[in-house]
Amino acid sequence: MSFKEQLQTLRKAKGLSQEKLAEFLGISRQAVAKWEVGQSYPDIARLIALSDFFKISIDKLVNDYEENCRLSIQENKVNYINEDIIDFLCSAKKSTYAGRGPECKSSRPNSHDLEYVEGNLKYIDTYLGGEKFSGEEGLWQNDIPIWSMNYTGRVLDERFSGGFLKEALSLVTEDNPYRGPIIHQNGQNKYHCIINGEFKWFQGYEEIYFDDIKVYECYFHGGSVK
Repeated sequence: MSFKEQLQTLRKAKGLSQEKLAEFLGISRQAVAKWEVGQSYPDIARLIALSDFFKISIDKLVNDYEENCRLSIQENKVNYINEDIIDFLCSAKKSTYAGRGPECKSSRPNSHDLEYVEGNLKYIDTYLGGEKFSGEEGLWQNDIPIWSMNYTGRVLDERFSGGFLKEALSLVTEDNPYRGPIIHQNGQNKYHCIINGEFKWFQGYEEIYFDDIKVYECYFHGGSVK
C-alpha cells in the first residue's frame, strides 16, 4: 500500500474528513488532498505528526519507505564537495561513537568528546547527557571548519538498546552521510531515518522501535560552514 492509500485508510478509519485532519496538523485541506492523490508529500515535521497522531511508525505509515522518501528528499547531492571528505566523514563516524571508539579530553564540563584525524582532515563529535542528549559533529580541513551537524534526542523506553543504535549508525553510507540508513532491522529492533535537503543544508529525524513501541528519537540538522 502506498503512502497516499495508507493515509486515506487511516483517516477514514478514524472517521475524519480531510478538513479535520488538516485542522489537527495546522495546514490547509488542499495540502491533505494533494497527499492523498500523490501530488505532493509531507515534510519531516508532518510525517512525525502523522505518525504520532495515528500511533504507527513512520515506516508503517509510508510503507514503501525509500521510494516515498525520495519524492520529497530526492537523491542527496554531495558532488559540490570532495568525495574524499565524504569518505573521511563516514570513516570517522564508524571509528568513534558507532565503533565504540575511546573518548578524548572533555572540551566542556562533563561533555563526551570523540576525535578522528586523517592527514589535514579532522572530525570532532561532542555531546552532553545520556538518556537525554544534545551534541554537535564537525569537520575541519587544515583547521578551518567546513561542515557541522547538531543533534538532540532522548530515550523513551527502557527497552531501548544503545548497542542497536551504534549498530545502525555504523551503517552510515556515502549517499547519506548523516546518521544511519533509511531502514535497519535486527530482531525486534527497527531503526528509521529520514533526511530532507542536501549535504550543504539538511534536516532529519531518526527513531527506533522495539516491536510497535517507539523507544528512541533524535532530531538533527546542519550543513556547510564558511
